[in-house]
Amino acid sequence: MKTRLLLVLLILSYNVVKGQKFQWTSSTDVAIWNQTSIKLQKKSATEPSLTVNKNDSIVTFKAWGGTFNEKGWDALNMLPQQEQEIILKKLFAPDGDLRYTLGRFSMNANDYARDWYSCDEVPGDFQLKYFNIDRDKTSIIPFIKAAQKYNSELKFWISPWSPPSWMKINQYYSVVSNKEFNKLDPKLDYLLFEDVVDKNQSVFPHQVTVNDYFIQEPRYLQTYADYFSKYISAYKAEGIDIGMVMFQNESWSYTPYPGCAWTADGIIRFNAEYLAPTLKKDHPEVKVYLGTINTNRYDIIDKVLSDPRMPQTIQGVGFQWEGGQILPKLREKYPDYKYVQTESECGWGSFDWGAGEHTFNLINHYLGNGCEEYTFWNSILYDNGVSGWGWVQNSLIRVNSETKEVTYTPEYYAVKHYAKSIPAGSIIKSFKSGNVDKLPILVAFTPDYKYVVMVGNFSDELKKVSVKIEEKYLIIEVKAHSFNTFKAL
Repeated sequence: MKTRLLLVLLILSYNVVKGQKFQWTSSTDVAIWNQTSIKLQKKSATEPSLTVNKNDSIVTFKAWGGTFNEKGWDALNMLPQQEQEIILKKLFAPDGDLRYTLGRFSMNANDYARDWYSCDEVPGDFQLKYFNIDRDKTSIIPFIKAAQKYNSELKFWISPWSPPSWMKINQYYSVVSNKEFNKLDPKLDYLLFEDVVDKNQSVFPHQVTVNDYFIQEPRYLQTYADYFSKYISAYKAEGIDIGMVMFQNESWSYTPYPGCAWTADGIIRFNAEYLAPTLKKDHPEVKVYLGTINTNRYDIIDKVLSDPRMPQTIQGVGFQWEGGQILPKLREKYPDYKYVQTESECGWGSFDWGAGEHTFNLINHYLGNGCEEYTFWNSILYDNGVSGWGWVQNSLIRVNSETKEVTYTPEYYAVKHYAKSIPAGSIIKSFKSGNVDKLPILVAFTPDYKYVVMVGNFSDELKKVSVKIEEKYLIIEVKAHSFNTFKAL
C-alpha cells in the first residue's frame, strides 16, 4: 500500500510541471482581479529570481484569521442585513474570498473597543466573585456567532490588552497618561522608566520598562491565571471553544489605551509558574503561546525563551509589528516551537494602494519565515477607522456611516490574492523578500498538488520575473504596483 501511494505521489509530482498551465490573476489600483493563463517555459534567458526544488519546504500553512472587536461589529451593523451576510460570507465561508478559519478576540477591552471595560473591575476581588462576560455578550459574542453561521469549525485564540485596572501598579487600564484620551495621573508615568535612561536610542522601543505593571504578588498572579481559566470556561458555555492563549498583547507598547508593560522576569514568572500550570489543570486542551511579541529587542525575547522552564510552558511564539524583525533569528535558534503571525499591521488610516502593498509584503515575510498562521486585525471599520482613543487605522473593508457604501480596500485584495489560493495544508516552499527590490515572491504547494506563485511588483516600472519551478520556468512581466497570483491549472 505504501509503495503504491509513493508511486502515485511521484506521478503527481511529475505531472505538476510537465507542460503546465497557470491561471494568472493580477490586480492594480485601476484594474482589479484580471485573469488570463500562461504556460511554463523550458528555458529562461535570465537568472531566475527564485528557484524551487521538489523537496523544498519551509512550513505547512494552517490558517488565515481575523479579529473580532466592538468597532468592527458596529461597522457591520450599520449595513442592511443582506449586505452584512455578503460580507460575512466573503470573510468566513469555505468558498468565500478570505476563508478565515481562525478568530482572535481580546480578554477585556482592546483599543478598538468603544471604551474601557474588563470582566471584573471590583478591586480586591481575588475570588473573582464578580467576574462576568456581560459586555462581551453585547457585541463580541454576537459577532462570533454571525461568523460561525458560515464556518462552524472556526478556531479561536485570545490575549488581553490590559488586565483589570486594580491588578496593576498604576491602578489604571493604560500604561501612560494622555490628557486628551485618558484620565491617568501624569505623575504615574514615572513608573515606566524611573530614572533609567537607555543609551541605545536606535532600538525600538527606545527604552523598555524597568517595572512590571502587573502586580507581582502571588495572590494577584494566581488570580489572573484563574481569570484566564474562568474566561475560557465562560466562552465554552456560549459554544465558543478557545484553543490557545497569549498572556499579553504587545508588552512593549506603552500606550494611552489599554495596555500592560512587563519585564522579561515577570513574563517568565507569570507564564511558567501561574498561567501554564492553571490552564494545564483546568483546560488541558488549551495551548499557551508566548506573545504577542512587538519588540525587536532580541536580547529580551531570547532571555525569556532561554529560561529552562519555557519548553514545558509554551508551545509556540507569536509575532507582530517590530517583532517580525527578529523572527528569523529566533526561529533559527529555537526551531522546535510553532511560529505564528498575530496581527497584520494596520497603518494610519490611509486605506490606499500603498497600504495594500505593505500587507502583501508582510504576508510574504511571515509565511516565508515559517509562520503557520496569519491573523488580520481590522477586517471592517467605518469612516476613517478611528479607535476609541484617537488612533486611525486601516481595515480590509470600509463602511461610510452616512451613505452605507461599502468599499473593499486595496488591502482586501492583497489578502484575497493569498487566501483564495493558499489553503490550509499548503506547503510554503520558498520565498524571496521584497524589502530591497520591491519584488516579493513566494511559492506554495497546495494539498491538491498544485503550485501557487505569489509575485508583487511595488516599483514604478514593469518588471520581468523568472521563477524556476523544479525543471521549468515561470517567466512573466508584471505591471508596476501590482499583486499577482499564478495558480497551476
